[in-house]
Amino acid sequence: MSLYAIGDLHLNFMVERNMNQYGEVWKNHEKKVEKYWKKRVLEEDTVVVTGDHTMGKKMAEVTADLDFIANLPGRKILLRGNHDMFWKTKKTPALNEAYEGKLSFLQNNFFTYEDYALVGTKGYCFEGKDSYEHFLTIREREMERLNRSFQLARDAGFQKFLMFLHFPPTSVGEQSSPFTELAKEQGVEKVIYSHCHGEMHFQDSFLGDVDGIEYVLVSGDYLRFRPERILE
Repeated sequence: MSLYAIGDLHLNFMVERNMNQYGEVWKNHEKKVEKYWKKRVLEEDTVVVTGDHTMGKKMAEVTADLDFIANLPGRKILLRGNHDMFWKTKKTPALNEAYEGKLSFLQNNFFTYEDYALVGTKGYCFEGKDSYEHFLTIREREMERLNRSFQLARDAGFQKFLMFLHFPPTSVGEQSSPFTELAKEQGVEKVIYSHCHGEMHFQDSFLGDVDGIEYVLVSGDYLRFRPERILE
């Protein structure tokens, strides 16, 4: 039994969005996702998918994409990404109910793998696309959600944590952030994130061991759509 992670599947079975424009690696990428997932992941394994599951914006545009993920081997835990507009925070309980036994949605809650609590939220970093004040507001909201995830896990008696984000834990050039400080405070073993696309962005944030925490990038194109083993 193993724990895997991968992000940024950007499926588009129900909307017209050609991902090929983003590079050769995206050509027929959904077939690569299916091929490598089935090669690596067994039914008894768990996979955390770290956001940007679909290019659809409404539930009516994403059901085929979610069904595609649900039909892949293993237990699937989904995190929100910036493109997952179908998933409003208040809808998380309803999504978990609707997809019970098929998909689990990680938001203001936590899930488990052996003796680990899997905590997470979308996160946020500054990319210059909005004002810095707006960035700070969104980041604070995401920190509140992440703190809630940790608190629920601790209240349930868990002391070992893996932290999942969609956005990288730091903005470009930062040496720390509220997310990395919280990871240290909570004794997190690994921080797993995605969102960084293209070789020029693969090193936008932490990789490898930083302050005793392992940072792991699992963007789909970075992994060439091969799920990354986190624990075995």
